[in-house]
Amino acid sequence: MTGREFFTAQSVSQALAGFQPSRRTGIETVSREAALGRVPASPVMSGSALPGFARSTVDGYAARAADTYGASESLPAYLDLAGAVRMGAAADTAVRSGTAAAIPTGAAIPVDADAVVMVEYTQVTMPGLIEVTRPVAVGDGVVRADEDVAVGAEIAPAGRPLRAQDLGMLAAAGVTKVAVHARPRVAILSTGDEVVPPETAQLEPGQVRDATASALAAMVTEAGGEPSPRGIVADDAEALTKTLQAAVHDCDLVVVSAGSSVGARDETAAAVESLGAPGVYCHGLAIKPGKPTLLAECDGVPVIGLPGNPLSALVVFRMVGLPVLRRVAGITVTVPEPTVTATLSRAVASAAGRLDVVQVRLSPAHVPAPGRRGENDTAPEHTATPIFGFSALLSLLTSADGYVVIDEAATGFDEGSTVTVTMYR
Repeated sequence: MTGREFFTAQSVSQALAGFQPSRRTGIETVSREAALGRVPASPVMSGSALPGFARSTVDGYAARAADTYGASESLPAYLDLAGAVRMGAAADTAVRSGTAAAIPTGAAIPVDADAVVMVEYTQVTMPGLIEVTRPVAVGDGVVRADEDVAVGAEIAPAGRPLRAQDLGMLAAAGVTKVAVHARPRVAILSTGDEVVPPETAQLEPGQVRDATASALAAMVTEAGGEPSPRGIVADDAEALTKTLQAAVHDCDLVVVSAGSSVGARDETAAAVESLGAPGVYCHGLAIKPGKPTLLAECDGVPVIGLPGNPLSALVVFRMVGLPVLRRVAGITVTVPEPTVTATLSRAVASAAGRLDVVQVRLSPAHVPAPGRRGENDTAPEHTATPIFGFSALLSLLTSADGYVVIDEAATGFDEGSTVTVTMYR
């Protein structure tokens, strides 16, 4: 053992910019009800205008705006009541000069009416006659027939997972089916003679249950993929190569957590290199935790080799693996993770040229008493306390509320710094 590092680390930003696998999942058609979280393969366009007819936005009286000009409480305008508009039907009452029609919110605007007077600014002075105490302009209280969506307008973009509100818009436009990218099938395998299934009741000295595969599968599912567990492979080059070959053959992305020793990592790199061109893109990222990370593309399928320690593996997969997974899934518009600003409770050091991911626990910040805030008016409402420990300790993740990223160019944060905390969902 010479102590020489066996790889040259690449920055995370360089890796994400340079590692651009071409793999994309196929296209399938799904019903609107099954489309939540799915990624449209092309923009979804509306075949009709929405709402499709001019409608009232308030309860009141449809009228001609010119008939209300100059109206006030001291000098109201008087309009004859020509009838009432029913919900769910075309307006069968025409509004002539000097008349108005009672109308509920959402009902169709009668012919020749160009505004709606809110009921709060009217009163019935006698049967068939209303008094208007405030003028309206043309278009007040009215939604145009195409004000929500015009004919042929894009109602859902390609590359952005469909949200609940998107499905509502599709329903309003009468869209029943959507062409979407298939969910990426992600092979997940663990390696190491010391790794045993989570169901193992009694551990022998030196054995550890496989925590990484279960967590990775959950992260893949949350990101819209379909995990394909491939079990545990011993530190055997032939067995590892065979398992990886099968995974590359029938999956869209392969994720392997390698052993912690240099020898085991070398074995994984050699096995991945044998899977096909172009092969290994980089072996080693300037990130803490998670330096011994491998990125490769083999016969068109991206392969990610993660560190053996669960915490390191999960941090790296979140920072690097999920962007690759989203790319394969056809996602081009990424929804930002929820964040909060917080005050750092203690200083955190970092080495320049390395991305540091620091787990933090949040607590309410001290809020000054009313009348004594002054400069603290915009102070963060949370305090972020860094959680430190060895990368083998999974409890660092389970006890964290989120994480803070220290960029490659920075050398850390001082105590009291305002930081952005990316929250775990």
